[in-house]
Parts: sequence; structure tokens; C-alpha cells
Amino acid sequence: MISLLVGTNREGSLSSVLTNWLGQVYQELGVEHKVLELSDLPPETFSPQAYTNKPKKVEEFTDFILNSSGLVVVTPEYNGSMSGALKLFIDMLPFPESFENRPICYVGIASGQFGALRPVEHLQQVFGYRNAYNFPKRVFVPAVYKSVDKDKGVVCEDLDKRLRDQATGFIEYCSSLGKKF
Repeated sequence: MISLLVGTNREGSLSSVLTNWLGQVYQELGVEHKVLELSDLPPETFSPQAYTNKPKKVEEFTDFILNSSGLVVVTPEYNGSMSGALKLFIDMLPFPESFENRPICYVGIASGQFGALRPVEHLQQVFGYRNAYNFPKRVFVPAVYKSVDKDKGVVCEDLDKRLRDQATGFIEYCSSLGKKF
């Protein structure tokens, strides 16, 4: 199974639209997947007490990640980095088993011209620190509002091809690391 993580807790985001569309791609490729929406986490997830008394939904998300063969992170750019909600969620996951030897794949989206290059690079540092295997074929989506439609999903042929190529490559990468689907 592949877990696909929406890297923001903003409801109705283009990150969510793209992630759910990407889930369909993995389904077409015959790979079971689960989309994890940070917006589904309860508000108490973001309280100081959540570190010691994790909400049930955080535990459910943790189980999906621990049981996945790989993780795809779709991250928007927030002030030159990832969203605070994404960083907090990563910080709440158990060390080292959440990411130790786990393949991670990245898609960065932004309104600006660099397509979330900075948050993807920050995430690669974080996951590298956690001993994950960073899949090198990243996809950056500049001017995301031109390529992703809230109702139709990905509407740009070039982006469609790049994401499908990335998904196929990520499955091969996970398999080469001995991960089962």
C-alpha cells in the first residue's frame, strides 16, 4: 500500500485535489493506496497536549504510514517552506519506525514560479534525518491554479504525464527496496 499525504490542513485545497487525483493514478497502476488528509485531523491535534495524548485520528494515520510500502507527500509552499500542520504531524510520528528505511516521494505545488521547490527540499532534509529513502524524481507544479481544477483534477497534459511517470518510477523504486504491494 502507498500512503498519500496532503501536506496542508486547509480544507478544499488544491493539494487535496491533486492528491486524490494521484490516488486514482496509483489505483490504475494496481497499487492499493490511502489518502491521508491533514484537514481530517481534529483541532486538538494542534494543541500542546497532543504530543503525549495523541488524538485517535493521529493514531489511525500513524498506522497507515507504518503499514505502507511508501509515502507520497504533496506539499504546498507556505512562506518558503512546508505548512506548520505538516511539520507538526511529522513531529508527532514515532521515531524511528515511521520513516526508517521508508521510501518517500514528493510533489510540490505553488502559485509561484518555483513550484514549491523550497518545501520539498526542506522535507527531503527532514526525512533524510529520519533515515528515509528519498525518491529522486520530484515533481514541481508552478502556477498550480492553471494545472489543477477543483472539479476535474489535473487538467494539464504535461503535468499528467510527469505525475504518472513519477508514480510508475516510485512503484519500481519501492519494489527495488523490497517493499511489497
